[in-house]
Amino acid sequence: MTDRYARQAVLPEIGPAGQARLAAASVLVVGAGGLGCPVLQYLSGAGVGRLTVVDHDTVEETNLHRQPLYGMPDIGKLKAEAARATLQRYNPQVRIDAVAERLTPQNAARLVADADIVVDAADSFAVTYMLSDACFAVAKPLVSASVIGMTGYAGVFCGGGPSYRAVFPEVSVDGGTCATVGVIGTAVATVGSLQAHLTLHHLLGLEPAALGRVVTFDAKRIAFGGFDFAGSPEPEERVAFIAPDQVRPDDIVVDLRGLDEAPVSPFAGARRLVVDTIDELGTPDGRVVLACRSGQRALMAADRLRERGVANLALVALG
Repeated sequence: MTDRYARQAVLPEIGPAGQARLAAASVLVVGAGGLGCPVLQYLSGAGVGRLTVVDHDTVEETNLHRQPLYGMPDIGKLKAEAARATLQRYNPQVRIDAVAERLTPQNAARLVADADIVVDAADSFAVTYMLSDACFAVAKPLVSASVIGMTGYAGVFCGGGPSYRAVFPEVSVDGGTCATVGVIGTAVATVGSLQAHLTLHHLLGLEPAALGRVVTFDAKRIAFGGFDFAGSPEPEERVAFIAPDQVRPDDIVVDLRGLDEAPVSPFAGARRLVVDTIDELGTPDGRVVLACRSGQRALMAADRLRERGVANLALVALG
């Protein structure tokens, strides 16, 4: 062990044995943005042996106020690759694998299988539910977080405990994003750092366990809260996300995006409805596929249809 980790290895909760556990660990981090930057920085700084960074996006100038792994020369570069370059300058002892891909139903299971713990830093409803389903299926812990405006949360799901779906079975009708509602960089950094801490806490096996707990942060009130969700029942049915190329010719496809957002749907014959008018679909025979940009509206529409007894459903997030 080098002097690099001396200040944390001297802690009785870590020591040489704990440091060796971190060095042997493999962490999948999905999202290299506002949450992913502090997660990656602190996990690499702590000496986690292998980090796999998944992000299909490129660096934009609007990212720089809350994503300190990047600078002006990185604008236009793939985030996964730019993050890897910066992290390897921080700590060349850590293996960094950059995956410049969008997380999809096809690659989620494979990526999760290679990790000891999964960090959901994408701040995307579709990604969160896809990762929750993949982690729950193989009992891998999932550290998920989200920030919007001046509030956020981080929690540890799956891994033998309840899934994200068990705790958050329904999607907020709010529908705001960082672009529309706004976000302050320090709130993102606080929650991202908390997310990194929860990951290290779990890898080190510290007590009390982080599994089954959510921590909330209100940056305006400067207040922390949270709750335990151990024992939360799993939903009886799970509406899965599928890839666009998994849509079948006989599916009934509903594109929930407005015509101003997407004048042409990629699905021939798709109906154009919104969440508030989804009841116009009636009770169709066959599978209903609900598509939108992030997956949020698809999840909300699925909840409404299930309340009416429509059970044969699938979701598509078009990005």
